[in-house]
Amino acid sequence: MEIAMVCTRVNLLILILSLCSPYKFIQSPMDFGPLNLLPTTIAASSDFGRILFHSPSAVLKPQSPRDISLLLSFLSASSLGKVTVAARGAGHSIHGQAQALDGIVVEMRSLPAEIELHKGGEGDASYADVSGGAMWIELLEQSLKAGLAPRSWTDYLYITIGGTLSNAGISGQTFKHGPQISNVLQLEVVTGRGETMTCSPTKNAELFSAVLGGLGQFGIITRARILLQEAPQKVKWVRAFYDDFGTFTKDQELLVSMPDMVDYVEGFIVLNEQSLHSSSIAFPANMDFSPDFGTKGRPKIYYCIEFAVHDYQRKNTNVEHVVEAISVQMSHIASHLYSVEVSYFDFLNRVRMEEMSLRSSGLWEVHHPWLNMFVPKAGIRDLRDLLMDNISPDNFEGLILIYPLLRDKWGTNTSVVLPDSGSTEQVMYVVGILRSANPDEGCSHHCLQELLRRHRHIADTAGVRIGAKQYLAHHPTPAGWHQHFGPRWERFAERKNRFDPLSILGPGQGIFPKGSNGVYAS
Repeated sequence: MEIAMVCTRVNLLILILSLCSPYKFIQSPMDFGPLNLLPTTIAASSDFGRILFHSPSAVLKPQSPRDISLLLSFLSASSLGKVTVAARGAGHSIHGQAQALDGIVVEMRSLPAEIELHKGGEGDASYADVSGGAMWIELLEQSLKAGLAPRSWTDYLYITIGGTLSNAGISGQTFKHGPQISNVLQLEVVTGRGETMTCSPTKNAELFSAVLGGLGQFGIITRARILLQEAPQKVKWVRAFYDDFGTFTKDQELLVSMPDMVDYVEGFIVLNEQSLHSSSIAFPANMDFSPDFGTKGRPKIYYCIEFAVHDYQRKNTNVEHVVEAISVQMSHIASHLYSVEVSYFDFLNRVRMEEMSLRSSGLWEVHHPWLNMFVPKAGIRDLRDLLMDNISPDNFEGLILIYPLLRDKWGTNTSVVLPDSGSTEQVMYVVGILRSANPDEGCSHHCLQELLRRHRHIADTAGVRIGAKQYLAHHPTPAGWHQHFGPRWERFAERKNRFDPLSILGPGQGIFPKGSNGVYAS
């Protein structure tokens, strides 16, 4: 009965708006028939994780931020406060975070992908004003024409500006320049009240901080001003292999301590032949690394560091000498260091090649029960042991990333939750279990649920035992979110009450009960 009433209200809202505004609405296929509308509705009901499928009652394809503002203003001011709204970028959430069961999904990719570059003079910063629905690959392509590029990236570029800024946006450059949210000068945001506001560190600063890493709870990012820097011509891309975890992490921490020489640092666990091969698709070098992975009963695990040095092709800089000066300080397996020179664009777009390979094999649109965590430096070895207790190297498909970040590159007032340092230790780690589960190869519903159970066990145990925090978090209950935020919950809830008091936005995150209002408390 309640769902039917909500659907009726949504349909009434759509009827009213279709008569008085330039909205581009696509309703449920039950209302208008499946021929033209079913693909769009299905897309809004799914995401990259392919774990949850929550169908909205309607999909909004805005032509401007004003369309989003009209929608949220109407919902906020009317009796339709129980209708929820989720902003959907490129659909790369894992656990339905951008879905809105029986609500409205706003397709941000429908906004014009406007990109305006501003090249700063001497002493002035260069930046780009970009619509929130534009993808990072689009910004890269445009900015490179002017010899510029953003400083901080994600590994995968076919995701939206607003989407990553609503989380944090991390990659191998984060140790040097901070996450993407630390490289934003200004935002345009439509709040849950429907107000369109420009915000920055000095203007509407509370909203600015709340929205960055805010999981879509306070407003929808419709425009962002992204800091740019000079783009290098080439990149020297280096990989080194290890058979000892302590040596692996020690060398990673060495590399992030040299930001004047090193521009990118990541690392991953080499569990089996599949993980070695899949991680090497985009690395255009002939690696003669053929390790002995042991037996099923006694597996042998290896590790790989990859780092990069930017080459601006200036006469007074020899990148080969820089790489040599770095590598002589490292303690990798003898003779197993490999390097290759690639264009800056190809380096940043490296995961696209892996995607195309997986697509050609039918392995892209499968289940992705991923888990990402921020881990204190003191707990990284315990985390590694916990992973190995819950993962079987002989049948693992995917990648396990491990690399260090530096706390002082993160703002303290954003909504992102980092592990408590407990000391003055600057180093923490990001760990990503980027797993694939293919139904065509035997991973049925039961198999998928077992993987999710194991990942939940890893996350919960790591949280209690070593103080790890989830990134791109998914918690099944509001109580889990309270625990996730810890002492930061009160501020997060106060911001929610200020900018989205009817709890209209971000229902897929499951942080605030649907349709609740009033003051949120722990």
